[in-house]
Amino acid sequence: MSLTRRKLLGAGAAMAGVAALGGWALWTGTAGESPLLLSARNDDAGQHYAVGYYLNGKRAFATPVAERCHAVARHPFLPVALYVGRRPARESYLIDLRDGRLLQTLHSQPDRHFYGHAVFHARGEWLYTTENDTREPGRGVLGRYRLDQASLRLTHDGEAATHGVGPHELAWMPDGESLVIGNGGIRTEGGSREEMNLDAMAPSLVIMSRHGELISKETLADAQSSIRHLDVAADGTVITGQQYHGPAYNSVPLLAIKRPGEAYQPFPVSRAQLAMMDQYTASIAIHSEQRQVAMTAPRGNRFFIWDLDSGDTLLDTPMSDCAGVGAVPGGFAVTSGQGKCRYYDSRTAEVQSQWLELPGGWWDNHLWLS
Repeated sequence: MSLTRRKLLGAGAAMAGVAALGGWALWTGTAGESPLLLSARNDDAGQHYAVGYYLNGKRAFATPVAERCHAVARHPFLPVALYVGRRPARESYLIDLRDGRLLQTLHSQPDRHFYGHAVFHARGEWLYTTENDTREPGRGVLGRYRLDQASLRLTHDGEAATHGVGPHELAWMPDGESLVIGNGGIRTEGGSREEMNLDAMAPSLVIMSRHGELISKETLADAQSSIRHLDVAADGTVITGQQYHGPAYNSVPLLAIKRPGEAYQPFPVSRAQLAMMDQYTASIAIHSEQRQVAMTAPRGNRFFIWDLDSGDTLLDTPMSDCAGVGAVPGGFAVTSGQGKCRYYDSRTAEVQSQWLELPGGWWDNHLWLS
């Protein structure tokens, strides 16, 4: 049963609603546009792909890549995106979104590997990535790359410390010049995902300038809660999702919030919901217009939506191996590593669910919607 004040409609009712809309006309605007979903995906044979699918079900491209990717960094105005290699990847892939052509395989610097996330600056010239210094395992690095907009090639152009250990997701603050970074706090060797310091973790939420200057650094009470994924609302509110690496019997906050001018602190999540998360959160998405935050918990096969301001639960529902989540008009689109993808319309008192005509299964934990 869903634990929610907004009743999730049954699958049959959802499909009937889709039929009433005339197929997937929901995703087609007056000019025939449909949101483009960018994500990493595998096939049944284990081949890795950088993919683009329209939410009306049409495939834009599926480009084979050598390494498994994690998140996607979309250029602010050029039709390109970087599919970032999953930790501890040595490669990331710059893709032409018009036809899926591989423009460049971006290699990490010597003694560095990618941590799965990157962002382009709003002016389009600079890309920033989270990376690991393998000479000093776990030391967080913000890699800086310059994009030549004529040749569409990225070139390494320096780095700065992330002021923490094991940086993962990063995002722009509203000023467009400072970054918020989730330092996971876990040391790993080069080429390995083995966690070396679970008894001495040092996770932190850092806000820093894109040039490297530290603005703030905050921590949570439990040092074994690894700060991994995050999103930023239009007003500067930051939500983070944690992954707990302590004893299985402990119940610790797995969602946290930093409001502008306030301290970083746990977001109000019930103990029952924490138990269903199985100590692991994946993707976070904020819908700024509707003032809502959504989170996937794939190990617990659970998807959640909360009111960003009150903390009220808007949706708490089963979803098999839910993976990436992104805000779309009216609500959220959610992919799955095992099952079908869904759209949740969260505009009204009853959250409505509809299947998306996207391939089922093998989606990675993040998506980008443009």
